[in-house]
Amino acid sequence: MTPKYKRVILKISGEALAGEGRFGLDDAMLGMVAQEIREVFELGVQIGVVVGGGNFWRGRTSKHMDRATADYMGMLATVINALALQSALETAGVPTRVQTAIEMREIAEPYIRRKAIAEMDRGDVVIFAAGTGNPFFSTDTTAALRAAEIEADVILLAKRIDAVYSDDPEKNPGAERYTKITHQEILEKDLKVMDSTAASLCRDNGLPVHVFAISEKGNVLRAVLGEEIGTLIT
Repeated sequence: MTPKYKRVILKISGEALAGEGRFGLDDAMLGMVAQEIREVFELGVQIGVVVGGGNFWRGRTSKHMDRATADYMGMLATVINALALQSALETAGVPTRVQTAIEMREIAEPYIRRKAIAEMDRGDVVIFAAGTGNPFFSTDTTAALRAAEIEADVILLAKRIDAVYSDDPEKNPGAERYTKITHQEILEKDLKVMDSTAASLCRDNGLPVHVFAISEKGNVLRAVLGEEIGTLIT
């Protein structure tokens, strides 16, 4: 098998790591994701991972909480997921480093672009946690930013849904499914697959995004091999 890409950013939503429960961490799902990454890793592909935190925290839950505080709490949630995924990967025999945008030296390395690239060149999977380190930015934007910084070939957007749709397919069974679409169309149609800041950053830097379901076994490998699954955003 010959991979289509040499260096990728894999973006995994927090909800995906929660499995069917949609809250917390599902051990079976963590193990499955680790095996998915291992399959790609064994092909010699360099992998950076960005994890969301929606399985623990999503937005403000109180009118007494400001947006910045809520966003910082979300960043901490991504660190929990990053450490859990690191443990799962190491159990699967994949050497892994966690870098955080907010310094937490006792549990992870601070994010340093050159160090991240050097670690991937050495053969480690690098998990980028704590978002961008700034409030008002999503982990989708983090994935776009890190992909541009490390010069990744593609962003693999692994989600609960299997593709990009014109509407939420869980609420609207008649939603149109896209196999290929542009970043500009994502912005113009206001599709919710990723936020507008992330979509603009990908468009401006020529970063393709491959959207697919993380729950289907083998999808990460299929995406890396260039198979036509989910939706390709160019």
